[in-house]
Amino acid sequence: MKLDGGRQCHSTGVCLKEIIGLEGVELGADGKTVSYTQFLFPTNALGTRRNTIDSTSSFSQFRNASHRSLSLARANSTQGSIDAGSDLGDFVEYDPNLLDDPQWPCGKHKRVLIFPSYMTTVIDYVKPSDLKKDMNETFKEKFPHIKLTLSKIRSLKREMRKLAQEECGFEEPTVAMAFVYFEKLALKGKLNKQNRKLCAGACVLLAAKIGSDLRKHEVKHLIDKLEEKFRLNRRELIAFEFPVLVALEFALHLPEHEVMPHYRRLVQNS
Repeated sequence: MKLDGGRQCHSTGVCLKEIIGLEGVELGADGKTVSYTQFLFPTNALGTRRNTIDSTSSFSQFRNASHRSLSLARANSTQGSIDAGSDLGDFVEYDPNLLDDPQWPCGKHKRVLIFPSYMTTVIDYVKPSDLKKDMNETFKEKFPHIKLTLSKIRSLKREMRKLAQEECGFEEPTVAMAFVYFEKLALKGKLNKQNRKLCAGACVLLAAKIGSDLRKHEVKHLIDKLEEKFRLNRRELIAFEFPVLVALEFALHLPEHEVMPHYRRLVQNS
């Protein structure tokens, strides 16, 4: 279907231009066939131990190693379709502590005093509004390819946690997985002002499906809450789920070292 101005839309009502707002995500527009086999791995990759608890950790290590080699191999083929900033995110290994680092709000207002036997830090008093501004400016200087401010990313994560835990009853591991998905999209430069809530909603939905044994009515309840909380159209949310899955390279089963830091913070703050 085509709208005025040549914009192409899916039958769900979501404009193709909006979906491709996730830079580097190819969905096969105009009848083009796109293969995602580079994101897939053989089910027998770990031999006979793949169904054990230990094999889950081994599979994560195997997948991460393979992911790095595949990313390097795909560098030339994807460079034309992804922004320069997005390329930066693809080659930086994900750090689950990066966006929650307590040092971010301190910025230039922190002074470290080193003495012969100990070291101490002095943080000057600053108005919250100035501190927030300085934090976002520092974050932008370090990550120019990320289109959202750090304060906005953290605000969206708080909304995701409140919805998932308080309104839908999901446990901390599911929320932690949603955080990892969302932060990976942010660090790859996939988020922007237009798609941020769709991405947040899709991350919660994917994490709930992977981390919980949901029934049909529970999925419907979650989508209803996402639609209400983030003010989304449910058809747009469902249509956005697959582009987010592609942007995450189908890597929904996460290694423990990526999830546990988020889990610990959620437990400490609950």
